[in-house]
Parts: sequence; C-alpha cells; structure tokens
Amino acid sequence: MYKIRFIDAENMKSVIPLVALLNPGVSEKTLLERLEVMMKNDYQCLGVYDKEKLVGVCGLWTLMKFYNGKHLEPDNVVILPEYRNKGIGELLMTWIDKYAVENNYEAIELNAYVENLKGTEFWKKTGYAIRGHHFQKILKKEE
Repeated sequence: MYKIRFIDAENMKSVIPLVALLNPGVSEKTLLERLEVMMKNDYQCLGVYDKEKLVGVCGLWTLMKFYNGKHLEPDNVVILPEYRNKGIGELLMTWIDKYAVENNYEAIELNAYVENLKGTEFWKKTGYAIRGHHFQKILKKEE
C-alpha cells in the first residue's frame, strides 16, 4: 500500500512541509538553507508515499564513531498527522533495518527529544535502547 524510496535531489524540497512540523520555530527559508548544506554533507532522505502523496519522511546520515563504527542515523522522522497510527512508522523502521544490514552498518543510532514521550515509546517498541543523554548549547537564535 505505502511505498518507501529515497527522495532524489531534485525533489528534496518536498520534505520541508513535513520537517516544519518538527521544527515549528524555524522559518521555511532557514529550513531550505539548512537542507541545501545538509545535502552537500551526504544527507539522504526517505519518503513514504501513499500513491504519489508524500506522507512521511526520514532523513539518513552515515556516520563513523569510535564506539560503534559505521552506523546509520535516522533524523527528522515525521509522518503527517492524519497518517499516524497506521503502522507507517514500523514499516519505515523495518525498511531502514533491512537497508542497514544489507549495507554493512554496525548499528543504527538516533536522537529523540525528552519531551516526546510518544516518540520514546515508539523507539523502545521498535528495538532501540536509551544509551545516553543528548546535550545542546544554543549559541545563536534564529532571527
């Protein structure tokens, strides 16, 4: 029913309305500028489609760290509100798990906001364990 595929560079701007749902304090202009830089740094994005309608996105980064080697980092995972609780998140994570295994990743690692209790439960349900704290120091506010 739903199709998952990488979004090509020409269509990457299509993710902005969904990503904006996760970043309500960030302007569309800033999101587009950041997306352009991210794409230059090997950012990829998966799209979940209901026919041709983009209903979910998940950014992907390939990283290498001392403690867990080559790993995949899902980022900015969002499903349109009217498509939530339909199994799309599980479908997407299953796709990512398979992709990671097929491409010789050693782990999958992600960040989730502590206030996102539904997200935390989702990640636990799909096999992720809380391993640490994500610290942030804001140096510049968006204008």
